[in-house]
Parts: sequence; structure tokens; C-alpha cells
Amino acid sequence: MNKIYISNMEFFAFHGHYNEEKLAGNKFNIDIVLFTDTTKAQKSDNLDDALNYQTAYAIIKEIVTGTKSNLLENLAENVLNALFAEFKTLVKAKIKISKLNPPMGGHIGSVGVEISKSRK
Repeated sequence: MNKIYISNMEFFAFHGHYNEEKLAGNKFNIDIVLFTDTTKAQKSDNLDDALNYQTAYAIIKEIVTGTKSNLLENLAENVLNALFAEFKTLVKAKIKISKLNPPMGGHIGSVGVEISKSRK
């Protein structure tokens, strides 16, 4: 199985458990690995035969910036579900979401989760 990487996506969004996070917002960094068979695209050199990275990015951006989750775990699950719904050739995906400079009472660069999902 081949891998497609989309790395260091940065978004400003309003996810978090505390009201302050939901009002002030924060920066989020996202890395994703998409597992799919790229053989057909390798041979044809045709975007129609590939898992379109731009479409994947648009889906991720829409979920991250257009919704609100209390937990990063829920946000990650929502992104993965949307990607699996869009791409029938997606076999597995791994997402890492980091909240930059979280409001935790001290200097912390980021907190995050990494979640994997496979097609049943």
C-alpha cells in the first residue's frame, strides 16, 4: 500500500473544552497520511486516477475551520470519517492534530492526538 502525505497544514479554529478556547480560538497543525493504491495513477499520470490531494485538503479545512469540537479526538474522527466518505480508494488514514500554545497555565508548545482508521 502506498502513502500520500499532507503535512504541516495550519488552521485557526475554535475547538476546545473551555469557553475561552471556543471564543478566542487557536492555531492547529495537522499532518495526515493517506494509504491507497497509487498504481493506476503512476501509470496513467492522470489526476482522475489519483486520490486528489487538493480535494483532501479542502475536506480537512472545511471540517477544521467550519465545525467546533470539544476534544481533538472528536475533531480527528470527524476529519477521517469525511475523507473515507469521499475517497472510496482510501484504505487507511492516520491523522495527527496539534493545538499550538494551548491555554494550560504554562508554556507548552502544543498538545495533540494521533488517530488511525482503516476501511472495514
